[in-house]
Amino acid sequence: MNLNQVTLPACNYEDSVAFYRRMGFTQIVHSPPRYARFECPDGDATFSIHLVDSAAVASGFVTYFECDDLDARVHDLKSRGFVFTKDVADERWLWREARLLDPSGNVICLFHAGENRKNPPWRISA
Repeated sequence: MNLNQVTLPACNYEDSVAFYRRMGFTQIVHSPPRYARFECPDGDATFSIHLVDSAAVASGFVTYFECDDLDARVHDLKSRGFVFTKDVADERWLWREARLLDPSGNVICLFHAGENRKNPPWRISA
């Protein structure tokens, strides 16, 4: 089994599509006014947005995108007007992270974990 995609709620189709395209994702499905799908610049993962009637509530969900060049990428996004809710920092779980919100209030975490992404020191045996 493999994860195919995650779909995020979007209150405004055009704003959300523009946000993710500006972040560097490649749009692969354009089905306005309700649905769009994107490819990540690296790897094989995709995600989509779909139109909803109201903004995301504080659900605790976070969408994570790993970046080998996290600090440079965050600096570039900030220079292009992206506002981060949490600046780049080393976390106790051995990841380096920064967070921002998309136009619908979905929490997006850009991070770098390297080997610790799937193999932290506390990983259990299969």
